[in-house]
Amino acid sequence: MKYDVIIVGAGPGGIFSAYELMKSNPNLKIAVFETGNPLEKRHCPIDGKKVKSCIHCKTCAIMNGFGGAGAFSDGKYNITNDFGGTLYEYIGKEKALELMQYVDDINMAYGGENCKLFSTAGSGFKKLCLQNKLRLLDASVRHLGTDINYVVLGNLYEEMKDKIDFHFLTPVENIEVIDGGYRIVTARESYDCTYCIVSVGRSGSKWMETICKNLNIETLSNRVDLGVRVEIPAVIFSHLTDELYESKIVYQTEKFEDRVRTFCMNPNGIVVNENTNGIITVNGHSFEDPAKKTDNTNFALLVAKHFSEPFKDSNGYGESIARLSNMLGGGVIVQRFGDLERGRRSNVKRMEENSVRPTLAATPGDLSLVLPKRILDGIIEMIHALDKIAPGTANDDTLLYGVEVKFYNMEVKLDNNLETVHKGLYMIGDGSGVTHSLSHASASGVYVARQILEKVN
Repeated sequence: MKYDVIIVGAGPGGIFSAYELMKSNPNLKIAVFETGNPLEKRHCPIDGKKVKSCIHCKTCAIMNGFGGAGAFSDGKYNITNDFGGTLYEYIGKEKALELMQYVDDINMAYGGENCKLFSTAGSGFKKLCLQNKLRLLDASVRHLGTDINYVVLGNLYEEMKDKIDFHFLTPVENIEVIDGGYRIVTARESYDCTYCIVSVGRSGSKWMETICKNLNIETLSNRVDLGVRVEIPAVIFSHLTDELYESKIVYQTEKFEDRVRTFCMNPNGIVVNENTNGIITVNGHSFEDPAKKTDNTNFALLVAKHFSEPFKDSNGYGESIARLSNMLGGGVIVQRFGDLERGRRSNVKRMEENSVRPTLAATPGDLSLVLPKRILDGIIEMIHALDKIAPGTANDDTLLYGVEVKFYNMEVKLDNNLETVHKGLYMIGDGSGVTHSLSHASASGVYVARQILEKVN
Protein backbone atom coordinates (compact mmCIF):
# COMPACT_ATOMS: atom_id res chain seq x y z
CA MET A 1 0.00 0.00 0.00
CA LYS A 2 1.34 3.43 -0.93
CA TYR A 3 0.96 6.55 1.25
CA ASP A 4 2.11 10.12 0.79
CA VAL A 5 3.28 10.28 4.41
CA ILE A 6 3.83 7.57 7.01
CA ILE A 7 4.33 8.56 10.63
CA VAL A 8 5.97 6.07 13.00
CA GLY A 9 4.69 6.69 16.53
CA ALA A 10 1.45 8.23 17.79
CA GLY A 11 2.94 10.33 20.57
CA PRO A 12 2.71 14.14 20.68
CA GLY A 13 5.09 14.67 17.75
CA GLY A 14 3.31 12.14 15.56
CA ILE A 15 -0.15 13.39 16.49
CA PHE A 16 0.59 17.02 15.71
CA SER A 17 2.37 16.09 12.46
CA ALA A 18 -0.68 14.12 11.37
CA TYR A 19 -3.10 16.85 12.47
CA GLU A 20 -1.24 19.61 10.63
CA LEU A 21 -0.93 17.55 7.43
CA MET A 22 -4.61 16.56 7.55
CA LYS A 23 -5.86 20.09 8.20
CA SER A 24 -3.68 21.78 5.60
CA ASN A 25 -4.04 19.22 2.80
CA PRO A 26 -7.04 16.85 3.12
CA ASN A 27 -6.00 15.09 -0.10
CA LEU A 28 -2.87 13.60 1.41
CA LYS A 29 -2.91 9.88 2.11
CA ILE A 30 -1.49 9.54 5.63
CA ALA A 31 -0.85 6.54 7.89
CA VAL A 32 0.27 6.36 11.51
CA PHE A 33 1.88 3.20 12.90
CA GLU A 34 1.83 2.68 16.67
CA THR A 35 3.16 -0.12 18.90
CA GLY A 36 0.41 0.35 21.47
CA ASN A 37 -3.37 0.57 21.65
CA PRO A 38 -5.90 3.27 20.78
CA LEU A 39 -6.49 5.71 23.63
CA GLU A 40 -9.68 4.08 24.94
CA LYS A 41 -7.96 0.68 25.20
CA ARG A 42 -4.95 1.91 27.16
CA HIS A 43 -5.40 0.53 30.68
CA CYS A 44 -2.63 -0.32 33.12
CA PRO A 45 -3.60 -3.40 35.18
CA ILE A 46 -1.96 -2.05 38.34
CA ASP A 47 -4.83 -1.12 40.67
CA GLY A 48 -2.98 -1.15 44.01
CA LYS A 49 -5.21 -3.97 45.27
CA LYS A 50 -5.26 -7.13 43.16
CA VAL A 51 -2.29 -6.04 41.05
CA LYS A 52 0.26 -4.01 43.01
CA SER A 53 3.27 -4.04 40.69
CA CYS A 54 4.15 -4.29 37.01
CA ILE A 55 3.25 -7.60 35.33
CA HIS A 56 5.19 -6.73 32.16
CA CYS A 57 2.37 -6.53 29.63
CA LYS A 58 3.22 -7.20 25.98
CA THR A 59 2.85 -3.49 25.30
CA CYS A 60 2.97 -1.04 28.23
CA ALA A 61 -0.29 0.93 28.41
CA ILE A 62 1.46 3.78 30.23
CA MET A 63 4.29 4.23 27.73
CA ASN A 64 2.75 3.14 24.41
CA GLY A 65 -0.43 3.85 22.48
CA PHE A 66 -2.19 6.91 21.08
CA GLY A 67 -0.82 9.91 22.97
CA GLY A 68 2.50 8.23 23.74
CA ALA A 69 4.05 8.39 27.20
CA GLY A 70 2.50 11.84 27.55
CA ALA A 71 -1.08 10.54 27.48
CA PHE A 72 -1.12 9.74 31.20
CA SER A 73 1.31 12.43 32.23
CA ASP A 74 -0.11 15.40 34.07
CA GLY A 75 -0.40 17.29 30.78
CA LYS A 76 2.03 20.14 31.36
CA TYR A 77 2.89 22.13 28.25
CA ASN A 78 5.86 24.38 29.05
CA ILE A 79 6.11 27.23 26.56
CA THR A 80 9.79 28.10 26.86
CA ASN A 81 13.22 27.62 25.31
CA ASP A 82 14.91 27.41 28.72
CA PHE A 83 14.19 23.70 29.10
CA GLY A 84 12.35 20.87 27.38
CA GLY A 85 14.79 20.37 24.54
CA THR A 86 16.98 22.11 21.98
CA LEU A 87 14.46 22.56 19.16
CA TYR A 88 15.35 26.27 19.01
CA GLU A 89 18.91 25.38 17.96
CA TYR A 90 17.48 24.00 14.71
CA ILE A 91 14.60 26.35 13.92
CA GLY A 92 15.35 29.48 15.98
CA LYS A 93 13.97 30.65 19.32
CA GLU A 94 11.21 32.83 17.89
CA LYS A 95 9.87 30.07 15.60
CA ALA A 96 10.04 27.49 18.41
CA LEU A 97 7.98 29.68 20.76
CA GLU A 98 5.53 30.51 17.96
CA LEU A 99 4.92 26.79 17.29
CA MET A 100 4.56 25.98 21.00
CA GLN A 101 1.93 28.71 21.23
CA TYR A 102 0.19 27.26 18.15
CA VAL A 103 0.10 23.83 19.86
CA ASP A 104 -1.36 25.48 22.95
CA ASP A 105 -4.09 27.08 20.82
CA ILE A 106 -5.01 23.66 19.40
CA ASN A 107 -5.12 22.10 22.87
CA MET A 108 -7.45 24.89 23.99
CA ALA A 109 -9.70 24.33 20.98
CA TYR A 110 -10.02 20.60 21.67
CA GLY A 111 -11.02 20.63 25.32
CA GLY A 112 -8.40 22.48 27.35
CA GLU A 113 -9.98 25.94 27.20
CA ASN A 114 -10.62 26.15 30.94
CA CYS A 115 -7.10 25.16 31.99
CA LYS A 116 -5.00 27.89 33.56
CA LEU A 117 -1.80 29.30 32.06
CA PHE A 118 0.82 29.87 34.75
CA SER A 119 3.90 32.06 34.31
CA THR A 120 7.14 32.82 36.17
CA ALA A 121 7.16 36.36 34.73
CA GLY A 122 7.27 38.92 37.52
CA SER A 123 7.37 36.26 40.22
CA GLY A 124 9.01 37.20 43.51
CA PHE A 125 10.15 33.61 43.87
CA LYS A 126 12.98 34.25 41.43
CA LYS A 127 14.61 36.58 43.96
CA LEU A 128 13.93 34.17 46.84
CA CYS A 129 15.61 31.36 44.90
CA LEU A 130 18.67 33.45 44.03
CA GLN A 131 19.07 34.42 47.69
CA ASN A 132 19.37 30.71 48.49
CA LYS A 133 21.72 29.60 45.68
CA LEU A 134 18.85 28.33 43.54
CA ARG A 135 17.79 29.42 40.06
CA LEU A 136 14.17 29.53 38.89
CA LEU A 137 13.90 29.01 35.12
CA ASP A 138 11.54 31.15 33.02
CA ALA A 139 8.43 29.55 31.50
CA SER A 140 4.76 29.82 30.80
CA VAL A 141 3.02 26.58 31.77
CA ARG A 142 -0.37 25.35 30.59
CA HIS A 143 -1.50 22.61 32.96
CA LEU A 144 -4.14 20.33 31.46
CA GLY A 145 -4.00 17.66 34.15
CA THR A 146 -4.02 13.93 33.37
CA ASP A 147 -7.81 13.95 33.04
CA ILE A 148 -8.17 16.96 30.68
CA ASN A 149 -5.10 15.86 28.73
CA TYR A 150 -6.97 12.60 28.06
CA VAL A 151 -10.03 14.54 26.87
CA VAL A 152 -7.95 16.68 24.49
CA LEU A 153 -6.25 13.60 23.01
CA GLY A 154 -9.62 11.88 22.63
CA ASN A 155 -11.06 14.85 20.77
CA LEU A 156 -8.05 15.06 18.47
CA TYR A 157 -8.37 11.35 17.66
CA GLU A 158 -12.06 11.74 16.86
CA GLU A 159 -11.12 14.50 14.43
CA MET A 160 -8.47 12.39 12.70
CA LYS A 161 -9.61 8.75 12.85
CA ASP A 162 -11.71 8.79 9.66
CA LYS A 163 -9.22 10.83 7.63
CA ILE A 164 -5.98 9.06 8.57
CA ASP A 165 -5.16 5.34 8.62
CA PHE A 166 -4.13 4.39 12.15
CA HIS A 167 -2.39 1.02 12.52
CA PHE A 168 -2.40 0.18 16.25
CA LEU A 169 -0.56 -2.76 17.82
CA THR A 170 1.65 -2.65 14.73
CA PRO A 171 5.33 -2.19 15.64
CA VAL A 172 7.56 -1.11 12.77
CA GLU A 173 10.43 -3.57 12.41
CA ASN A 174 12.48 -1.69 9.86
CA ILE A 175 12.62 1.32 7.55
CA GLU A 176 14.14 0.81 4.11
CA VAL A 177 15.18 3.39 1.53
CA ILE A 178 13.50 2.65 -1.81
CA ASP A 179 13.26 4.43 -5.12
CA GLY A 180 11.23 7.59 -4.56
CA GLY A 181 10.72 7.17 -0.82
CA TYR A 182 10.65 4.65 1.99
CA ARG A 183 9.33 1.21 2.86
CA ILE A 184 7.93 0.63 6.34
CA VAL A 185 8.29 -3.03 7.31
CA THR A 186 6.02 -4.61 9.93
CA ALA A 187 5.63 -8.24 11.00
CA ARG A 188 2.69 -8.75 8.62
CA GLU A 189 3.30 -6.57 5.59
CA SER A 190 5.17 -3.60 4.16
CA TYR A 191 3.95 -0.12 3.24
CA ASP A 192 5.56 2.45 0.97
CA CYS A 193 5.57 6.23 1.28
CA THR A 194 7.13 9.32 -0.23
CA TYR A 195 7.81 10.97 3.13
CA CYS A 196 8.42 9.34 6.49
CA ILE A 197 8.30 10.97 9.92
CA VAL A 198 9.79 9.01 12.83
CA SER A 199 8.43 10.04 16.24
CA VAL A 200 8.95 7.12 18.60
CA GLY A 201 9.57 8.89 21.93
CA ARG A 202 11.82 7.79 24.78
CA SER A 203 10.43 4.26 24.84
CA GLY A 204 11.70 3.76 21.30
CA SER A 205 15.32 4.61 22.12
CA LYS A 206 16.76 1.16 21.44
CA TRP A 207 14.72 0.78 18.23
CA MET A 208 15.91 4.20 17.06
CA GLU A 209 19.57 3.27 17.57
CA THR A 210 19.08 0.19 15.39
CA ILE A 211 17.31 2.13 12.61
CA CYS A 212 20.01 4.82 12.54
CA LYS A 213 22.70 2.17 12.38
CA ASN A 214 20.94 0.36 9.51
CA LEU A 215 20.50 3.59 7.54
CA ASN A 216 23.99 4.96 8.33
CA ILE A 217 22.56 8.00 10.11
CA GLU A 218 25.10 9.59 12.43
CA THR A 219 24.20 9.82 16.13
CA LEU A 220 25.78 11.46 19.14
CA SER A 221 25.71 10.23 22.72
CA ASN A 222 23.09 12.01 24.80
CA ARG A 223 22.67 12.31 28.54
CA VAL A 224 20.72 10.31 31.08
CA ASP A 225 18.96 11.91 34.08
CA LEU A 226 19.07 9.97 37.35
CA GLY A 227 17.40 10.71 40.65
CA VAL A 228 14.38 10.25 42.88
CA ARG A 229 10.78 11.39 43.14
CA VAL A 230 10.07 13.41 46.27
CA GLU A 231 6.66 13.30 47.95
CA ILE A 232 5.72 15.86 50.61
CA PRO A 233 2.54 17.37 52.10
CA ALA A 234 1.08 19.70 49.47
CA VAL A 235 0.96 22.64 51.91
CA ILE A 236 4.77 22.76 52.07
CA PHE A 237 5.04 23.77 48.42
CA SER A 238 1.63 25.44 48.07
CA HIS A 239 3.06 28.98 47.99
CA LEU A 240 5.06 27.95 44.89
CA THR A 241 2.53 25.71 43.17
CA ASP A 242 -0.44 28.05 43.68
CA GLU A 243 1.34 30.81 41.76
CA LEU A 244 3.64 28.93 39.37
CA TYR A 245 2.25 25.38 39.33
CA GLU A 246 5.44 24.01 37.73
CA SER A 247 8.60 25.55 39.18
CA LYS A 248 11.78 24.43 37.41
CA ILE A 249 14.50 25.07 39.97
CA VAL A 250 18.21 24.37 39.43
CA TYR A 251 20.88 23.99 42.11
CA GLN A 252 24.66 23.60 41.73
CA THR A 253 26.06 21.37 44.42
CA GLU A 254 28.90 22.70 46.55
CA LYS A 255 30.67 19.35 46.80
CA PHE A 256 30.87 18.30 43.14
CA GLU A 257 29.40 21.33 41.30
CA ASP A 258 26.82 19.04 39.70
CA ARG A 259 23.49 20.49 38.55
CA VAL A 260 20.42 19.11 40.32
CA ARG A 261 17.01 20.19 39.06
CA THR A 262 13.36 19.80 39.91
CA PHE A 263 11.28 18.14 37.24
CA CYS A 264 7.61 17.29 36.63
CA MET A 265 5.99 18.86 39.69
CA ASN A 266 2.53 17.47 40.55
CA PRO A 267 0.60 19.51 43.14
CA ASN A 268 -1.95 17.34 45.00
CA GLY A 269 -0.92 14.49 42.72
CA ILE A 270 0.05 10.83 42.84
CA VAL A 271 3.26 8.87 42.32
CA VAL A 272 3.08 6.13 39.65
CA ASN A 273 5.11 3.31 38.15
CA GLU A 274 6.56 3.64 34.66
CA ASN A 275 7.78 0.81 32.43
CA THR A 276 10.57 1.59 29.97
CA ASN A 277 11.93 -1.35 27.99
CA GLY A 278 10.88 -3.71 30.78
CA ILE A 279 12.47 -1.65 33.57
CA ILE A 280 10.22 -0.26 36.31
CA THR A 281 10.94 3.33 37.26
CA VAL A 282 8.86 6.06 38.95
CA ASN A 283 6.97 9.10 37.69
CA GLY A 284 4.14 11.38 38.84
CA HIS A 285 0.67 12.52 37.73
CA SER A 286 -1.83 15.16 38.82
CA PHE A 287 -5.43 15.92 37.91
CA GLU A 288 -7.63 18.94 37.32
CA ASP A 289 -10.66 17.19 38.84
CA PRO A 290 -10.85 18.22 42.55
CA ALA A 291 -12.21 14.78 43.44
CA LYS A 292 -8.95 13.17 42.26
CA LYS A 293 -6.60 15.47 44.15
CA THR A 294 -4.55 14.16 47.10
CA ASP A 295 -2.97 15.86 50.11
CA ASN A 296 0.52 15.37 48.68
CA THR A 297 2.72 17.07 46.09
CA ASN A 298 5.43 15.15 44.26
CA PHE A 299 8.32 16.16 42.01
CA ALA A 300 11.53 14.65 40.69
CA LEU A 301 15.05 15.65 41.63
CA LEU A 302 17.37 14.71 38.79
CA VAL A 303 21.09 14.86 38.06
CA ALA A 304 22.16 14.77 34.41
CA LYS A 305 25.14 12.58 33.51
CA HIS A 306 26.99 12.82 30.20
CA PHE A 307 29.56 10.30 29.02
CA SER A 308 32.26 10.46 26.36
CA GLU A 309 35.35 8.29 25.84
CA PRO A 310 35.65 5.41 26.39
CA PHE A 311 32.05 4.87 27.63
CA LYS A 312 29.22 6.36 25.58
CA ASP A 313 26.14 4.34 26.55
CA SER A 314 24.30 6.82 28.80
CA ASN A 315 21.05 4.88 28.59
CA GLY A 316 22.81 1.63 29.45
CA TYR A 317 24.22 3.25 32.57
CA GLY A 318 20.78 4.46 33.62
CA GLU A 319 19.24 1.08 32.90
CA SER A 320 21.80 -0.73 35.06
CA ILE A 321 20.94 1.47 38.05
CA ALA A 322 17.20 1.03 37.49
CA ARG A 323 17.63 -2.74 37.21
CA LEU A 324 19.50 -2.74 40.52
CA SER A 325 16.55 -0.94 42.13
CA ASN A 326 14.16 -3.50 40.61
CA MET A 327 16.35 -6.34 41.89
CA LEU A 328 16.45 -5.02 45.46
CA GLY A 329 12.86 -3.81 45.70
CA GLY A 330 11.00 -5.87 43.14
CA GLY A 331 10.19 -2.57 41.47
CA VAL A 332 10.22 0.93 42.97
CA ILE A 333 11.88 1.53 46.36
CA VAL A 334 10.58 4.15 48.84
CA GLN A 335 12.61 5.61 51.72
CA ARG A 336 12.00 8.24 54.38
CA PHE A 337 14.42 11.17 54.08
CA GLY A 338 15.23 10.85 57.79
CA ASP A 339 16.18 7.19 57.32
CA LEU A 340 18.38 8.04 54.34
CA GLU A 341 20.30 10.69 56.29
CA ARG A 342 20.74 8.31 59.24
CA GLY A 343 22.10 5.60 56.98
CA ARG A 344 19.34 3.08 57.60
CA ARG A 345 16.78 1.44 55.36
CA SER A 346 13.11 2.24 55.75
CA ASN A 347 10.96 -0.66 56.87
CA VAL A 348 7.23 -1.40 56.98
CA LYS A 349 6.89 -0.30 60.62
CA ARG A 350 8.48 3.12 60.08
CA MET A 351 6.46 3.63 56.90
CA GLU A 352 3.23 2.85 58.75
CA GLU A 353 4.13 5.48 61.40
CA ASN A 354 5.17 8.07 58.79
CA SER A 355 3.08 11.25 58.70
CA VAL A 356 3.28 11.48 54.89
CA ARG A 357 1.15 8.70 53.45
CA PRO A 358 2.58 7.30 50.19
CA THR A 359 0.38 7.46 47.10
CA LEU A 360 2.25 4.56 45.45
CA ALA A 361 2.59 1.06 46.89
CA ALA A 362 6.38 0.75 46.78
CA THR A 363 8.88 -1.42 48.68
CA PRO A 364 10.50 0.22 51.75
CA GLY A 365 14.26 0.08 51.29
CA ASP A 366 17.60 1.88 51.12
CA LEU A 367 18.32 4.09 48.12
CA SER A 368 21.99 4.39 49.10
CA LEU A 369 22.40 0.79 47.90
CA VAL A 370 21.11 1.80 44.46
CA LEU A 371 22.14 5.33 43.51
CA PRO A 372 25.83 6.30 43.23
CA LYS A 373 27.07 8.32 46.22
CA ARG A 374 27.82 11.41 44.11
CA ILE A 375 24.26 11.57 42.79
CA LEU A 376 22.69 10.85 46.20
CA ASP A 377 24.87 13.48 47.90
CA GLY A 378 23.69 16.02 45.32
CA ILE A 379 20.04 15.15 45.92
CA ILE A 380 20.45 15.49 49.69
CA GLU A 381 22.12 18.90 49.20
CA MET A 382 19.27 20.00 46.93
CA ILE A 383 16.60 18.95 49.45
CA HIS A 384 18.25 21.08 52.13
CA ALA A 385 18.51 24.00 49.67
CA LEU A 386 14.79 23.69 48.84
CA ASP A 387 14.05 23.59 52.56
CA LYS A 388 15.20 27.23 52.75
CA ILE A 389 12.50 28.40 50.30
CA ALA A 390 9.91 25.78 51.32
CA PRO A 391 10.50 24.91 55.00
CA GLY A 392 9.53 21.33 55.69
CA THR A 393 10.99 19.85 52.50
CA ALA A 394 13.85 18.31 54.49
CA ASN A 395 11.59 16.82 57.19
CA ASP A 396 12.33 13.25 58.28
CA ASP A 397 8.95 12.08 56.94
CA THR A 398 9.56 13.33 53.37
CA LEU A 399 9.37 10.34 51.04
CA LEU A 400 11.89 9.53 48.32
CA TYR A 401 10.98 7.03 45.59
CA GLY A 402 13.64 5.52 43.40
CA VAL A 403 14.74 5.40 40.94
CA GLU A 404 13.51 7.99 38.51
CA VAL A 405 15.37 7.79 35.22
CA LYS A 406 14.82 9.92 32.14
CA PHE A 407 16.31 8.15 29.14
CA TYR A 408 17.16 10.28 26.14
CA ASN A 409 17.64 8.93 22.66
CA MET A 410 20.98 9.24 21.03
CA GLU A 411 20.92 12.67 19.40
CA VAL A 412 20.33 12.10 15.70
CA LYS A 413 22.26 14.23 13.22
CA LEU A 414 19.62 16.38 11.50
CA ASP A 415 19.60 19.52 9.40
CA ASN A 416 17.59 22.65 10.22
CA ASN A 417 14.47 21.01 8.74
CA LEU A 418 14.84 18.07 11.18
CA GLU A 419 15.60 15.97 8.10
CA THR A 420 18.18 13.18 8.04
CA VAL A 421 20.82 12.61 5.37
CA HIS A 422 18.05 10.73 3.53
CA LYS A 423 15.79 13.38 1.99
CA GLY A 424 12.17 12.95 2.99
CA LEU A 425 13.04 11.04 6.20
CA TYR A 426 12.45 13.20 9.29
CA MET A 427 13.05 12.41 12.94
CA ILE A 428 11.19 14.42 15.57
CA GLY A 429 10.11 14.49 19.19
CA ASP A 430 11.93 12.89 22.08
CA GLY A 431 12.94 10.01 19.81
CA SER A 432 15.29 12.31 17.93
CA GLY A 433 17.11 13.41 21.09
CA VAL A 434 16.19 17.00 20.16
CA THR A 435 13.12 17.43 22.39
CA HIS A 436 12.41 16.36 25.98
CA SER A 437 8.89 17.64 26.58
CA LEU A 438 5.28 17.60 25.37
CA SER A 439 5.38 21.13 24.00
CA HIS A 440 8.70 20.82 22.17
CA ALA A 441 7.80 17.40 20.74
CA SER A 442 4.42 18.67 19.52
CA ALA A 443 6.00 21.79 18.01
CA SER A 444 8.59 19.69 16.17
CA GLY A 445 5.72 17.68 14.66
CA VAL A 446 4.02 20.81 13.32
CA TYR A 447 7.32 22.14 11.99
CA VAL A 448 8.12 19.01 9.98
CA ALA A 449 4.55 18.75 8.67
CA ARG A 450 4.90 22.25 7.27
CA GLN A 451 8.21 21.34 5.62
CA ILE A 452 6.46 18.46 3.81
CA LEU A 453 3.45 20.62 2.90
CA GLU A 454 5.75 23.11 1.17
CA LYS A 455 7.03 20.29 -1.05
CA VAL A 456 3.70 18.71 -1.93
CA ASN A 457 1.52 21.83 -2.35
